[in-house]
Amino acid sequence: MREPAFWYRPASWKSHLLRPLGALYGAIAGQRLRRRGIDAGIPVLCVGNYHGGGAGKTPTVLALARLLHELGETPVVLTRGYRGKLRGPVRVDPQRHTAADVGDEPLMLASLLPVVVARDRVEGVVLAKSMAASMILMDDGFQNPSVAKDASLIVIDSERGLGNGKVIPAGPLRAPLRLQIERTDALVVIGDGRAADMVAGEIAARGKPVLRARFCADEASLAALRGKRTLAFAGIGDPVRFFKTLSSNGIEVVRGRTFADHHAFAPHQIDALLAEAKRDGLIPVTTEKDFVRLTERAGEIVPFKVTLAFDDADGLRQFVSERLFKAREKRFRS
Repeated sequence: MREPAFWYRPASWKSHLLRPLGALYGAIAGQRLRRRGIDAGIPVLCVGNYHGGGAGKTPTVLALARLLHELGETPVVLTRGYRGKLRGPVRVDPQRHTAADVGDEPLMLASLLPVVVARDRVEGVVLAKSMAASMILMDDGFQNPSVAKDASLIVIDSERGLGNGKVIPAGPLRAPLRLQIERTDALVVIGDGRAADMVAGEIAARGKPVLRARFCADEASLAALRGKRTLAFAGIGDPVRFFKTLSSNGIEVVRGRTFADHHAFAPHQIDALLAEAKRDGLIPVTTEKDFVRLTERAGEIVPFKVTLAFDDADGLRQFVSERLFKAREKRFRS
């Protein structure tokens, strides 16, 4: 689904017209947020968003997974598998599954660490524990109450922020902001923009960590594209951010093509993009997440990989270590 453009513009007649539906959606979402989930029996660390669409959850999950391995943990990622046809619970196997089966993000993550896809997250917890998980790293699910979280890290893009600040369908928020802030244990702000300053200030005023991070280009990707003219295309939450990331790394984006988030590329669309690139002497490039959805002619397209680097890596380590310790201490005492 392509998010409505008015979500990220000042309040308009469209958002005002949809406010009653947003109030109803928000009331239902708020009731769900207040429910108590089951105890997984092992620590659960959730990475989520306040709003619909992408903001950098998957790179955050990967950064946390690296840190958790350094701390001696054996994390298993638990995710719903958005747009995948398998309900699960199932362990994602990159050799057997496709993005159509399990979703693009789980397939990308599964090349690096164990991933469980489950529409029913309680069933997913059972499978993850059977895989000898020492803790569960939940990719999305902040608004889902079925499993209790020991810590919730919310990711927000510093350039886009929360758009018009209204609840779906009047805006991008998945639930009323106040209720979501109350359940936030740390905020991850990606980039150097100012659109997230208000939320960051409120989180900091509550004594919760605000962690700054930025995308760093993979050296192999840079080597493949340095000095080249490109046709960039992306079907993610914010394709323009991808184009800006390329440009900021010295890669010339001659043309950018945008698609809806999680777009399933048809063969004729890929053929058209490649023909356009060939005609104009451009290198076709896309995001790593988009690349795993390409089943046709993927070998002719360059995936641009990024990692997430935290300004205060020690602060992140301290937060995660303390939360894991408290989670285990609580269960030991009970």
